Amino acid sequence: MTDAPDVGELTPPNRTLMGPGPSDVHPRVLRAMSTPLVGHLDPSFIEIMQEVQDLMRYTFRTDNKWTIPVSGTGSASMEAAIGNLVEPGDTMLVPTNGYFGGRMASMARRAGGEVVEVDAPWGEPLDPADVEDAFETHQPDVFGFVHAETSTGVKQPNVPELTAIAHSHDAYVVADCVTSLGGVELRVDDWDVDVAYSGPQKCLSCPPGASPLTLNDRAMDKVLSRETDPRSWYLDLSLLEGYWGEERAYHHTAPITNVYAIREALRLVAEEGIENRWARHLDVARSLKAGVEAMGLGLNPEPDAWLPSLNAVRVPDGVDDGAAIDYLLEHYDLEIAGGLGDLAGDVFRIGCMGHSAREANVCYLVPALGEALEAQGADVDVDAGLAAMRAEMAE
Repeated sequence: MTDAPDVGELTPPNRTLMGPGPSDVHPRVLRAMSTPLVGHLDPSFIEIMQEVQDLMRYTFRTDNKWTIPVSGTGSASMEAAIGNLVEPGDTMLVPTNGYFGGRMASMARRAGGEVVEVDAPWGEPLDPADVEDAFETHQPDVFGFVHAETSTGVKQPNVPELTAIAHSHDAYVVADCVTSLGGVELRVDDWDVDVAYSGPQKCLSCPPGASPLTLNDRAMDKVLSRETDPRSWYLDLSLLEGYWGEERAYHHTAPITNVYAIREALRLVAEEGIENRWARHLDVARSLKAGVEAMGLGLNPEPDAWLPSLNAVRVPDGVDDGAAIDYLLEHYDLEIAGGLGDLAGDVFRIGCMGHSAREANVCYLVPALGEALEAQGADVDVDAGLAAMRAEMAE
């Protein structure tokens, strides 16, 4: 047998996380994760489960009974949503305007569905007229859209208009809210969204492991009346309902520490107030936006589609985005990210999410980014960026 590996104490670097996620975790969330474990059917944990569901409903702005944290990352809640709602033979309409629309398509195909697309360029929102045309042509059973596209920095406006189109064709609506929940205005009930899913590590500033999902009665009725079982036993909502519903029957061992974490993260949302939290994200992101634009950098989306929680800042001509990202890590322990897919090499993705959405972080990032770009000979005006950032903060 091999000898025991000589592994020292865990000492990860202390980064400032301003990329597309994860974001900085609030100290109270870290403390919650250090509290003692109890069993996943312990009466005290049952009470915690109920509190998590109530807090999650508040954050989603919904009264949906079927609101749970899925055991896993945001992709698990995404697969739970699509894999349960889409049955073999169903048609799902998905967008082409970002990386995560493509992931929706992949999951729908794996669920046995047929995928059709509504087209929009990367970096632009869906046009309701194009969505209407796609419905007239394909008559899909399920329509998925990305409320906050992490790959492009685009927020989808006119959500109620999109859901109205889908429901006029008796389709179900699935919204990807991974980069919007807790940071950007989101109103599941008022906007008539049937299913919404998210991840905890973005605007909720919680480590990944328990991911929010909500379904209204109409969607859950479809799930419970399926003729075939979902392909995933682990993510089968008809089975998970037994654990997260009134029965509280064993299904799998819940990630107890992650449930503690998301409870505390959601408690912070409730203490701040959801509308105040949306406003904070917007105010801090405006300061970042003012700073990078005055420095001479552009943002990718048009103003009405600007996503405050994820800013797609254009890479200047002649700059190697990877080298700039590495510079920030090496010299400042500061994390941002490059573009994905069609925008790879064209944008920096800079997050203003959760506990990372603080003025101090923006004040740290703007001059550091300017220095990283100047190191490659880019013509940027750091002083102008700092002045504009401070002026925006003073308003």
